[in-house]
Amino acid sequence: MRALPVRLDAVLIQALIAAALSFAHLHDLASAAGQDGWKAWAYPVSVDLLMVAAWQRLRSGEAKAAGWCWFLVALTASLGANIATAGLLNLDIVPAWLRILVAGWPAVAFLGGTLLAHGALPRAEGPATKEAEFATTVTAPELPAATAPEPAQPSEPSVPPALVALAHKVADEHRSRTGTAIDTPTLRARLGVPAPLAEAIAAQLS
Repeated sequence: MRALPVRLDAVLIQALIAAALSFAHLHDLASAAGQDGWKAWAYPVSVDLLMVAAWQRLRSGEAKAAGWCWFLVALTASLGANIATAGLLNLDIVPAWLRILVAGWPAVAFLGGTLLAHGALPRAEGPATKEAEFATTVTAPELPAATAPEPAQPSEPSVPPALVALAHKVADEHRSRTGTAIDTPTLRARLGVPAPLAEAIAAQLS
């Protein structure tokens, strides 16, 4: 099997050299600030990972303000370590404020990484979203107005035969006494029935 040729890119080599030097400076500063052993090696990894996460957020186009904020924080930490190890500070006697900054860096890096990893993501357009948009654009056909039903005509109350017979007796007695046919109000008063029922009885007497 023929081996693929390895292409050396000058830009890539330069980036590797710069990353190695920055990594070493961060390690030396963390070690001088009291972070010995594996902890001193974890600091440069933390700074570089935060910078990479911020750069990915910037390239994604989402939440650029947060991406720039944490990119500058990581860049400041890396650049500060490079400057501090250039002889401006005595690494044998590290000031207290620098020890505080180094000791507090893990919490800052954790916060930044969490916010960048779980920031707002673009809303996925699923089937439910498409159906909702389709429903807003398509209007239902207009239905003809429903015709109101005509009110039912009240039916005449049914009159029991016994009540009709009693009404005949009352009417005959009224005619023999007064010589005139009994009117509806008088019939109603004599029988003690409601007005609709009295009218129905009077209609059967006529």
